[in-house]
Amino acid sequence: MPRKGSLLRELPILVIVALAVSLVIKTFLVQFFYIPSGSMENTLQINDRVAVNKVPFISSAIHRGDVVVFRDPDNWLPEPYTGDQNKYLLKLKEGLVAVGVLPNPAKQYLVKRVIGVAGDKVECCSKNKKLLINGVEINEPYIFAGNSASDTNFNVTVPEGKIWVMGDHRAASADSRFHQEDINHGMVPTSKVTGRVLGIIWPLKNLGIVHSYSSLK
Repeated sequence: MPRKGSLLRELPILVIVALAVSLVIKTFLVQFFYIPSGSMENTLQINDRVAVNKVPFISSAIHRGDVVVFRDPDNWLPEPYTGDQNKYLLKLKEGLVAVGVLPNPAKQYLVKRVIGVAGDKVECCSKNKKLLINGVEINEPYIFAGNSASDTNFNVTVPEGKIWVMGDHRAASADSRFHQEDINHGMVPTSKVTGRVLGIIWPLKNLGIVHSYSSLK
């Protein structure tokens, strides 16, 4: 049976190892994110926590229909408000950011569904009020009930190294459609993509896998 003194000496080593493992997981495998808005309802709800797959996740692995998390491409989001936070709470949050439990607030992230990948021509809308990809109507069963495919018309071709993204709650999502005047013309550089959403891990009542849709592939 280990002596108490031995356990105390080993504790710092165990903590360091645990943090190292957590950092490796965060950097190369899985990262966790909080959903602050309703732009992806009903696929994702406000306050959901999701697990994001980061390996392997390079440009060629991004498909139409994937739900992805990405860094703000060009001021899509306002600057985060920090306010007057308790210093102890702030330190705790910094620790959780460091081990990947919370995302870095200085690096703002969004979550949307991939509608178009490099080479795709994405249009809204057909005579049946559906999106067209390369001239073919697509079915989108994930769209929020009562929403149309889009309230605004557009016709874009996705360049190499970019994706076109939209929220499932189309009437509440300021996505690629609303940023066509930015430096990327509303597209998201694949270099900004963190990974694909695997599933919801919290709250337990929403626990489940987040599916891609082969109809978009």
